[in-house]
Amino acid sequence: MTKPANPMVVEVVRGPLVESRHRVAAAVADVRGPLAAWGDVAAAVLPRSAVKPLQVLPLIETGAAEASGASESEIALACSSHNGESRHVAAVTAWLERLGLDPDDLECGAHAPLRGAPPTRLTPAHNNCSGKHTAMLATARHLGEPLAGYVDPDHPVQRRLRTLLGELAGHDLSTAPSAIDGCSIPTIAMPLSSLALAFARFATGDVPQPERKSALARVRRAMATHPFMVAGTGRFCTALIEATAGHVLVKTGAEGVMVAAVPEAGLGLALKVDDGASRAAEVAMVALLRHLDVLSEPMAPAIASLATPPQHNWRGLETGVIRTAAGWPE
Repeated sequence: MTKPANPMVVEVVRGPLVESRHRVAAAVADVRGPLAAWGDVAAAVLPRSAVKPLQVLPLIETGAAEASGASESEIALACSSHNGESRHVAAVTAWLERLGLDPDDLECGAHAPLRGAPPTRLTPAHNNCSGKHTAMLATARHLGEPLAGYVDPDHPVQRRLRTLLGELAGHDLSTAPSAIDGCSIPTIAMPLSSLALAFARFATGDVPQPERKSALARVRRAMATHPFMVAGTGRFCTALIEATAGHVLVKTGAEGVMVAAVPEAGLGLALKVDDGASRAAEVAMVALLRHLDVLSEPMAPAIASLATPPQHNWRGLETGVIRTAAGWPE
C-alpha cells in the first residue's frame, strides 16, 4: 500500500507559473508530547546538523566549558553550521590554541568557506562544523579521553552524545540506524516527532538533571545573544534569530531538516523536506511559526522576506518567490 504524500507543499514561483514543488512533513511538541503533525512524522530521519544545540551540552555539563574558557560566543559557535567567515575561523582557532591544539587536530575535514573567497590556506577551521568539533575536543581533553578518533562511533564522545540525544528525544537510540555525517561524526536517525520533543525540552529546560537544565539555559542564551555565530552573513538561522530578538531559536540541518525552539511558548518544532531542499525548509519553518501564532506584530517586517523570499536573476531582476501553497498549514 502506497503511503500518502506529505501534505505540506512549498512552491517556487517564476512569473505566473509554479515552477517547482517541495513536499514537507512537520511535527510540533511540548514537553508532554506531540501537539500537531503534518505528514509522516513517525518515519526515522537523519537530523544531521539540526541537533548541534544539543550536542554542545556535554561541553557545559562536564565542566569543559569553564576549563577551556569558552565564552557565550564560542558556545554559539559550537551550535553552528557557520559560513567560514573570518570571525568564525578566528574564534575556532583561538579556542583551539587555548587547548594547546590547532586546526589539524579537527577531524571534520576542510571545505571552502560558504561565503567569501577561498583563503590562501584552507584548514578544517573553515569547515562549517568546526565549532562543534572544537567543543568535542575540549570535552575529551577535560575528561582525559583520547583526542584522536573522537569522531568514531565507539569513542566516549560519541557514545555520550547518543545517550544524551535519546534522553532528550524520549526515544531509545541504542540500536537506532546511524550513518556518517558530512563532518565524519555519526548522525543517528529518529522520528520527527521525537526530534520535536527534544527541542521542546531544549526550549523549556524541563529535564530532571539540574546540571542539564542549567546547560540548556546557557545554550539558549548563547544562541539568542550571538546569532551571527550560529550561521553568518545572509543565512536564514541568523536572520530569524535576529528578527525575533532571540524569541525563536532555529537550527538547520542538511537535506532539508530544520528545528526550532520557542522558549516562551514551550514548543519544539521539527520538519523534513522530502527532496532535501533547504530553501523549502526555511519557508516551511516560517509558515509553521506563523500558524502557531508565536511571531509578534513587531517582528512582521523582518519576517516577511523570510516567509516569501523573492527570487532574482543574475542582473538582480526579481523573477518570482518561494511560498507555501494555499491552504497549508491548516
